[in-house]
This record gives sequence, structure tokens and C-alpha cells, in this order.
Amino acid sequence: MKTIYFDNAATTQIKSEVLNRMLPYLSTNYGNASSPYSIGRQSKHAIENARKQVANLINCNFNEIYFTGGGSESDNIALKGFAYANKSKGNHIITSKIEHPAILETCKFLETQGFDISFISVDSNGIISLDELENAITSSTILISIMFANNEIGTIQPIEKIAEISHKHNIVFHTDAVQAVRKYSH
Repeated sequence: MKTIYFDNAATTQIKSEVLNRMLPYLSTNYGNASSPYSIGRQSKHAIENARKQVANLINCNFNEIYFTGGGSESDNIALKGFAYANKSKGNHIITSKIEHPAILETCKFLETQGFDISFISVDSNGIISLDELENAITSSTILISIMFANNEIGTIQPIEKIAEISHKHNIVFHTDAVQAVRKYSH
């Protein structure tokens, strides 16, 4: 029986070029990158090179790149970290009803911590209403978090317009762009 795999957006077979580049760090050069010995320094050098490559890919400074275990961990850290660090400025966060569980579950948790979360609707194509987004903003809104490319239905949100609204109201905008990297990096 032939297998047809439809979940490449979530987990994809590793490309042979990537595997070949990673094998030394999985077998012989597996040193702790925080250590002073030679294989540790080699690991640290490889991590710093990867950091620079990612920074070049998304056009930012290499010191703005943090590696985590995956997109869910990154979303969780970003939302909680920002919310707690800025609670004195406000407690309102806006997101959509069709975000990845990493966002939705974190927002539900933040509600138990005294944050007010607005879950805005989407249309039949999975696109948020920019009017609903703007109408949800209050004086206590500190963060808007909308996924760039939806992992289930592939919807591409109007990120530039969302960023303009966020900027106009002096609100930080977070986007989970994990699914968008391949589409927009070529």
C-alpha cells in the first residue's frame, strides 16, 4: 500500500542536504555549545552560523534570533513573556479564533492570569476582518497576535495591513510565521 502524506506543513521529512550537514553534530561533534572544550566550541560556531543564516533569510540582526524546540514553544514564550513584561501598560490581547493551539491555549492560560483576550472572527475564507480587529482595540490593548499563514487551511492573513493598524495604535504586533517561511523565502 502506498502512503500519501498530507501533513508536510507540520512535520516534513528532512532533506538529505540538511541531514548530511547535521550528521556530524548528531554523531561526533555533539559537544555542549556552552562549554570551553573543542567539540563544544565547534557546536557553538555551527549554532552561530545558523543564527546568521536565519537572520539573513528574514532580514534581521543575528542577535535577534533565538532557537527553541519548535514553533509552539516560541509562541508560548513570546506571548507570555511580552504579556507579563507589559502588564503594567495594559492587559488586553487580540488574536483570532483560528490561531494555532500554541497561541489559543496560551491566551486561554493568560485569561486565568488576569488578561483580557479578544478572539476575533474570520470570514468563510479564514481571513480576519480588519474592521473587527480595529474595533476590538481598547486603551488597555498591549498586543495583537495573528498567524501569517494558517497551518490547517493555508489562509494568508493581510499581515501588512494588520501591522499598519498595530503601528497606528502603538500596539505591538506578533505573528506566528512558521508556515509562511517556505512560501515567502524563495
